Parts: sequence; structure tokens; C-alpha cells
Amino acid sequence: MENLHDKRKVYDKSQLIESEIKQNPIEQFRDWFLEASESDMISEANAMAVSTVEEDGCPRTRMVLLKAYTHEGFIFYTNYNSRKGKAIENNHKACLHFFWPNLERQIIIKANLEKIAENLSDGYFHSRPKGSQLGAVVSPQSEVIPNRAFLEKKLEELEKEYQNTEVPRPAHWGGYIAKPYEIEFWQGRPNRLHDRIIYRLEGLDWKIFRLAP
Repeated sequence: MENLHDKRKVYDKSQLIESEIKQNPIEQFRDWFLEASESDMISEANAMAVSTVEEDGCPRTRMVLLKAYTHEGFIFYTNYNSRKGKAIENNHKACLHFFWPNLERQIIIKANLEKIAENLSDGYFHSRPKGSQLGAVVSPQSEVIPNRAFLEKKLEELEKEYQNTEVPRPAHWGGYIAKPYEIEFWQGRPNRLHDRIIYRLEGLDWKIFRLAP
């Protein structure tokens, strides 16, 4: 057994206090996200973990990329027939998690997920590189396949088929918007007395609370 008891870090880069935060959590997210995006130490500030609950009751987490956010919520794209898509179909609640260790920050978002309008999915799909478009068509995401050659052969066939034409967006591929009802901002602080500010949606208004670390 490897003993990890002595692997410790002092968190002292910033603070999170009520007098300095935004009253709306999306605005607070925007401020933190811009800082993360502008940091030379963070390569993909929009990388986030999405946790869903599967039929056996066990949560499953995977990394995806945030592609847009609005006052309504957070948008990402995926295969609707994938494990995450099937889990969302059965249980519309999910948890999003951003972790920016170099800023000693994380954000935890509980949300209800909905499919976005088809024209929005069309627009994003056709803005992607053609190779990524073909990849979405080729891959039966989360299904068992015989080997890597299966995908490569299928990709080669589709490259020829769509060499001079537009790739149509598959009906089973598109976006979700995660509409938040609870957002927690975590800022590392010394002595493990971390700052935790949580926004909870009550009716149409966001209420702000401080949580013990």
C-alpha cells in the first residue's frame, strides 16, 4: 500500500467573500471562467465532468467540453444514444464539475438537462472540422465494437462518400442545456478552511449561503 498521508498542498492563492461576489451565479461563473481561460497554466478551461445516474442507481462521470453558456444554463454536445444520453433520458438531473487546480478553484453545478433546438445543434455540428463531423457519424458511442479497424474502415468509407458534399448531422447527435438550480463555488484556503459559497434557486430568485468547509 502506498501511503499518501504526507501529500499536502497549501491553498493560499485567493479568497471568496460575500462582499465581492456577484448576486447572479452565471455572472460569477463568467468571471471565474474568464480567469481560467486567460491562465497560461490551464489548457482547457472548458473541460468539465458530467455525472449522470444510470439504471443500476450508480453515478457515472466523464469529461466533456462546455461549448456555450447563457443566462439559462450550460451547453454541451454528445451522442443521444450514448450511455450518458440514455442516462439523461431516464433521469434529467445531472451534476457538472469544473476543477482548475492552478487557481485552487472548483465549481459544482446541479442541473436539469434538456435537448436544445435542432437548428442550434445543426449550426454547431456544421461549424466543426469535417473530420469531427464524420467521427460523430462513424462512432456508435458506448456500443461494443470488434476492434479499432472497424472504426477506421467505416471512416474511410464515409470520407469517400462525403468528399465533395456536406455531412448531414445525425439525428442522434446534438446538444443539451443544463439548467442549474444549485451552483457551488469553492476556493481553496489555508488550513483547509476553504471558502464555499452556494447559490440555490428558490422560485425565480437565487439565494446565497456560505457552507462550512
